Amino acid sequence: MASTLLISAGTFLVGPTAIVPGAAAESSPAAGKVYYVAPNGSDGAAGTQAAPWASIAHAQSVVGAGDTVYFRGGTYAYTHGINSCTSQTDRVDAITLGKSGSSGNPIHYVAYPGEKPVFDFSRMTDDCRIKGFDVTGSWIHLKGLEVTGVPQNNKLNHESWGIWISGSNNTFEQIDSHHHMGPGLFIQKGGGNAVLNSDSHDNYDLNSSSGAGENADGFGAHIPAGNPGNVFRGCRAWGNSDDGFDLISAYSSVTIENSWAWRNGYVPGTTTAAGNGSGFKAGGYGGDYDAGAVKHTVRTSVAFANRAAGFYANHHPLANDFFNNTGYGNHPDFNMLGVDSSGAAVGRGNLRNNLAYTGTLTSNMSGTSAASNSWNLGIPLSDAQFRSVSTSGWDAPRQADGALPALPHLRPATNSTLIDKGVDVGLPYSGQAPDLGAFEAS
Repeated sequence: MASTLLISAGTFLVGPTAIVPGAAAESSPAAGKVYYVAPNGSDGAAGTQAAPWASIAHAQSVVGAGDTVYFRGGTYAYTHGINSCTSQTDRVDAITLGKSGSSGNPIHYVAYPGEKPVFDFSRMTDDCRIKGFDVTGSWIHLKGLEVTGVPQNNKLNHESWGIWISGSNNTFEQIDSHHHMGPGLFIQKGGGNAVLNSDSHDNYDLNSSSGAGENADGFGAHIPAGNPGNVFRGCRAWGNSDDGFDLISAYSSVTIENSWAWRNGYVPGTTTAAGNGSGFKAGGYGGDYDAGAVKHTVRTSVAFANRAAGFYANHHPLANDFFNNTGYGNHPDFNMLGVDSSGAAVGRGNLRNNLAYTGTLTSNMSGTSAASNSWNLGIPLSDAQFRSVSTSGWDAPRQADGALPALPHLRPATNSTLIDKGVDVGLPYSGQAPDLGAFEAS
């Protein structure tokens, strides 16, 4: 059923429908109109389930606040942007989502229940920086979409981007963004954006002007001041050539919680070193002191087998909050290298209930506020403290509702001495006190 459709906003190459269990969109869309897009549709059709449109661009031209657009499974492939490169260092969009919904009535672009729509940008030929999705609008909801293959077609730029965000109050849910020559999802501006239960992996900026692999993070948020409320929750970043999560140069606070980062800092699929290789890089301003620094929070998250630090302060001038995290086999697990107002290196961080096991445990702790962590309490650790210490299977399919897979890995074993050894930091826990690390014993 493959065919080729020529549409004014670009060229779409159509692929077969793919049924993927567990990739369901919302079963009860908002109280608005409902439309459909399919690879074998036509933008001249009615946009119904029986007569779907072909493109997200046409859907956007019709929808309004509160409306829902369902995307049927298959491949939506792009060959060039909707604008042209004015120079080799210009930027082009394959898709621009600039129409906003409203509070309580976002515009929903979601996968049809049980199907996987794939937005493939690997065939784009634009000779400048490329954004797959450029989300400039606000109150937009994307769910269940796979985004892949944004290239860099010259070596004059640092990176391209899978999804670039500059709007506010948007939700990105159950997104699978991968194999881009740059970050999978990047918040450049805007507040109140939520990235939920999403994956970003195997990104590698081979043609980067600053060196191969130096800029392909899983998730990034480098936002200016006045943009509060950006959150990453239930996300996974693995196999990216630079960092898993990167908050460098963010002047508004960001929260990362219940998220996993592993094997970042290598050419994907190899043990060849590439970029920086931190799991969670929580801030920093290029190594310098900055009076405009803000505090970030990383909690209930796991970093393992990253080439460099699992949790990294990255010369941040303020003490970020690191609560109930697990570092396993990183180098080191927790590196709190900060900077003071004179430019001198100093430890910076508030650390509670964290767990560090194997690899190098900690560095640059002098000057931090660190208590009730595994290394402070002197708890003897061994594999027997955990139900499993496997580093395989973390990329298993998500649960039907998009939640992280339920794995035994790095969870406290029955009667582990990690249980009830923490202090109350305002997070939910069972038992007499919080357990150490990202997981409560179950």
